[in-house]
Amino acid sequence: SNMSYNTIPQSGVSRNSQPWAVMAGIFGICAAVVFVAAPTSTSMYSTVATKPIAAPVSSLQVGTVTRMTGPSVALSMPDYEAREAVLVQRTQIESGYAPVGFGALVLLVGAAVYSFIKPAAHAPLPIPAPLKAVVVPAVDRMVRLTTRMADARTAVAMLAVSSEKKVVGIKSPVFSETCDQTGITLSRFMLEVARANPDLQELESVFSSIQTACKTISKLVKRSSIDGMTGLQSGGGSVNVQGEEQKKLDVITNDVLKRALKFTGRMGVIASEEEDTPVEVDNTVDESYGKDVLVEESGGRYISVFDPLDGSSNVDAGIPVGTIFGIFAEDDDCKLSDSFFDESKDMSEAMKGCLRSTLKPGTSLVAAGYALYSSATFFVFTLGAGVNGFTLDESIGEFILTHPNIKIPPRGKIYSINEANRENWDAPMQEYIAGLANGKNRGKKVYTSRYIGSMVGDVHRTLLYGGVFGYPADTKNKNGKLRLLYEAAPMSFLVEQAGGKSTTGLVRVMDVPPKSVHQRVPLVMGGSDEIDELVELYQK
Repeated sequence: SNMSYNTIPQSGVSRNSQPWAVMAGIFGICAAVVFVAAPTSTSMYSTVATKPIAAPVSSLQVGTVTRMTGPSVALSMPDYEAREAVLVQRTQIESGYAPVGFGALVLLVGAAVYSFIKPAAHAPLPIPAPLKAVVVPAVDRMVRLTTRMADARTAVAMLAVSSEKKVVGIKSPVFSETCDQTGITLSRFMLEVARANPDLQELESVFSSIQTACKTISKLVKRSSIDGMTGLQSGGGSVNVQGEEQKKLDVITNDVLKRALKFTGRMGVIASEEEDTPVEVDNTVDESYGKDVLVEESGGRYISVFDPLDGSSNVDAGIPVGTIFGIFAEDDDCKLSDSFFDESKDMSEAMKGCLRSTLKPGTSLVAAGYALYSSATFFVFTLGAGVNGFTLDESIGEFILTHPNIKIPPRGKIYSINEANRENWDAPMQEYIAGLANGKNRGKKVYTSRYIGSMVGDVHRTLLYGGVFGYPADTKNKNGKLRLLYEAAPMSFLVEQAGGKSTTGLVRVMDVPPKSVHQRVPLVMGGSDEIDELVELYQK
């Protein structure tokens, strides 16, 4: 930081002595000029020399000499000698002015030369006390506590403090021209993103596979009644880890998306809502690649979490459903103590590694999005630099950019929530929804209720029209019902990038660290003013 301060110079020769020397020289020259320029009549020698001298008298008297200088002027010998002495003394004085003037001139020239040629000596100045202290600016820091058992009786705890990671901005793609017939396709969009952000080049292949899977799922959903893919898996009795009966399409779409992500070669771990545990991806390439072609080993840079068919209970009725996904970068941010695994003694080391990679808060997401299968197939996503929406053009088989830079207004006029659970909500939530319904809220607006029952469909409307979507905790589901990793965190990332907010009522959803793969959380998201009002009610 900039700071100004005063210093006290040490004793020594100052530069101010040079002007005094110059002034002394000038004064000496002036004095010499004054004396040298005095009138010549001041010289007695000149006075005597200009007087005519009379011829000498022939008569002489002893002891007295008389000289005639004129008819009336005569000088005796003693007077003449006195005047000669004065003349000699005055001449000697006047002759001394020349050295004085010359010395002053030399002094002046010397001072000038000294001033312009030799720089003044600079003695080091003492450093003021404030500069001796090093001030470290305040920065956000992260504290990580890791515990483990060294043996049966000894516990070891390690505390690490580190500065928060520098957030690197994503450059938005720029399109200098477009095709009138195709517009901006998702494929071209991701190509431009990779060109603008070389670090994200691998995401291009990831998104290519995701959009292919979403096109496939869109076809499966539309033809589910025709192709006999409605109803429960295996005629009923097939239950996923959530305790929910699986539809036929749940199993099929999960397999489609999982394989599409695996085939990218960029995935290290894949976690699905329909799977009991995360799956580590084997990215080993065929041996023949190494013989003739140089292959870059990425080692699985990314981790994918997804819900392959959100709202699948509605699919048989033709109600909109969707796919939700989130992409994490694989790094060392997630640190879990060994005690985290104490309850799973038979868990393999590979599975421990998968969990360590997967259990990350939403703030670690590098991309998130959803596909909505409705009147059209929409693909909406964010890379951390705004939200863009694409619509599938089935005639060419490409997603076309139709909703660039989606923004949620601070306040809307629609709330989307299952009001059948109103009596089971906590008091702040009941008061909040009642205020939206009757207009007793900050915006003084009377809201209307629209609820599909499919998170993707309800959030998509909220993104486009504004308002509030929520699935809060209640007495039946004290931790909420939506999964943090697969649904709440990715959707919260989208909403925040569109200018909105997302909360559990008490904390920001993106900040919640998952403790298990299928952890549930309460969720309310919407415009910034609307969510701020809810948070204040909980704080009271």
